[in-house]
Amino acid sequence: MKIFTSAEIHEIDAATIRLEPVTPAGLMERAATTLFQRIKDIVATDRKINVFAGTGNNGGDGLVLARLMHEDGYVVRVFVVETGAAHSSEFRLNAERLERSGLVPAVISDPEQFPAVGRDDIIIDAIFGTGLRKPPAGVAAGVIREINAAGAFIISVDVPSGLFCEDNSHADRESIVKASKTFTFQFPKLSFMFPGNGSCTGAWEVIDIGLHADTISSISTPYHYILRETVRPMLKERNKFDHKGVFGHALLIAGSYGKAGAATLSAGAALRTGAGLVTVHTPSSAVLALQAALPEAMVSPDSGTGNVTVMPDLEPFDAIGAGPGLGTDPDTAAVLKELLKNASVPLVLDADALNILSQNSDWLDMLPPQTVLTPHPGEFRRLTGTDSTDFNLLQEQIAFAGRHRCVVVLKGAHSSVALPDGRVFFNSTGNPGMATGGSGDVLTGMITSLLAQGYEPADAAITGVYLHGLAGDIALRIHSEESVIAGDILMNIGRAFRETNFNSFSVYL
Repeated sequence: MKIFTSAEIHEIDAATIRLEPVTPAGLMERAATTLFQRIKDIVATDRKINVFAGTGNNGGDGLVLARLMHEDGYVVRVFVVETGAAHSSEFRLNAERLERSGLVPAVISDPEQFPAVGRDDIIIDAIFGTGLRKPPAGVAAGVIREINAAGAFIISVDVPSGLFCEDNSHADRESIVKASKTFTFQFPKLSFMFPGNGSCTGAWEVIDIGLHADTISSISTPYHYILRETVRPMLKERNKFDHKGVFGHALLIAGSYGKAGAATLSAGAALRTGAGLVTVHTPSSAVLALQAALPEAMVSPDSGTGNVTVMPDLEPFDAIGAGPGLGTDPDTAAVLKELLKNASVPLVLDADALNILSQNSDWLDMLPPQTVLTPHPGEFRRLTGTDSTDFNLLQEQIAFAGRHRCVVVLKGAHSSVALPDGRVFFNSTGNPGMATGGSGDVLTGMITSLLAQGYEPADAAITGVYLHGLAGDIALRIHSEESVIAGDILMNIGRAFRETNFNSFSVYL
C-alpha cells in the first residue's frame, strides 16, 4: 500500500472528483458513510456522541457523520469550533443538511464554552484534517486541550486535529488531539509511522473510501506500507524435487561467553525460515549449549573461549549474518573487519556488529553493496552520531542507505526498510509483546535465511520484517503482551508463512 503526502492526497481527491466523476459533497458523503458503518461496529447506540467540527472539509466530514448517527438513533451533540478560517462550501452545505435533519449545532467561539462531556461519552474529533498547515492556535488550541482533558473515548476523523501528516518537529504537542482511535481515509499517513506520534493517533485503522484507483497507481511515492498483499508474491515456491542444497547454506557469526542464547535463537530462526543448511560460528564456550538446544544446526567452533577471534572459511556459504550476542572484543572487531573485506555473498549485520561499526565509523565505506543492517533506533543513532527522531530520523535513514548502498531496517513498532534507491517500506505487523530480549536475534536469522535462499536483499528485508511481526502477532494470540518471549516468535514462523500464503488459515492452540 502506498503512503502519500497530504499534497498528494489532495491531488488524488481532486482527480477522483474530476474523473469518476463525483461532486466534492458526494465524495464527503461517501467517506463519512463508510466511516459511520465502521463506527457502528464499535460504538453502542446508548453512548452519547459529541462531535467537534472545524469549518473546513474535515469539519464537513464530521457534520455528515453526525447527521448519519442522529438519523440512526444515536444521541448526538454537534459543536462547531470557530477556527478563524473561512467556512468551506462543503461545510456550509452539510451544516444546512444537518439542521434540516433536526440537529442544530452549537458554536464555540471561546474555549470557555466547551460543554460538559462525561467520561462514558464519545468525542468525535473533526476539527482539522490533512489541510492543516500551521499549529492550531486561539480557540481551536483551547478546545483541543479541553478535548484531551475530558477523559472520554476520542475518535479522530482521518487525522487527529493538530497533527501534521508528515513532519511534526515544529508542532505544538499540547495542541494535538490525543485520540483513542483514528479512522484514516484510504491511506495511512506518514506521521502515523513514528513513535513520537503514537500517543496522538491511538490505535489507527485505514478506511477505504474508493478514491480513483488509476490515479493512485499513477502517482509515485517513496513511502509504502507492507501488507500481506505486498509479501505474498515475494515468497518463493518449493518444488517436489528440491533438496536442501537448493535452499542455501546460511552462516551466522554469533555468540560470546554467556550469550549462546542469541546465537541459538538466530540459528533456529534461520532454520524455521527455510534455509537448507545453517552453520553457526561461535566461541568454544557456546558450542555445547548450542548443539544441545538446536541439533539441526551445524557448529563451527572458534578457537577463542569467550569471543569470536578467527574468521571461518566463507567459501561454502550463500549468506552471512553477524552480530547476535557477539560482543565487541578487539579480536571480534578484527574478524568483522575481515568479513567486510572478504565477503562475496549477502550480509546481514545486527547488534554487536553494528556497535563495532559505530566504534570504527571509517569501516562503513567497506560495506559490500546491498548489505542489510538491522539497527534499533539507539544503534542507528550511534552509527550516525545523530540525535534526530521521527521524520528527521527517517530522512537520515534514507540518506544513510543511499550513501552506503545498503538496506537499513530500522526496528520499531512500524519497522522501516530503507532501500538504496530511496524507497521506504513500513511494516504493518507486530505488537508490544515483541519488545523482549532476543526478538532482534530472531529477525537476523530470518533475513539471513531468506538471503541464503536467493531472495534479493530488499525482498529479504521486507519479507523478513513482515513475517517476524506476524509470528509475534500469532504468539500474542496464544500468550499475552507481557508473556511473549523471543522463542515464541521463533516457534510461530511456520504459522506466519502459512497465514501469508493461505487466506483461510487460522491458528488454534
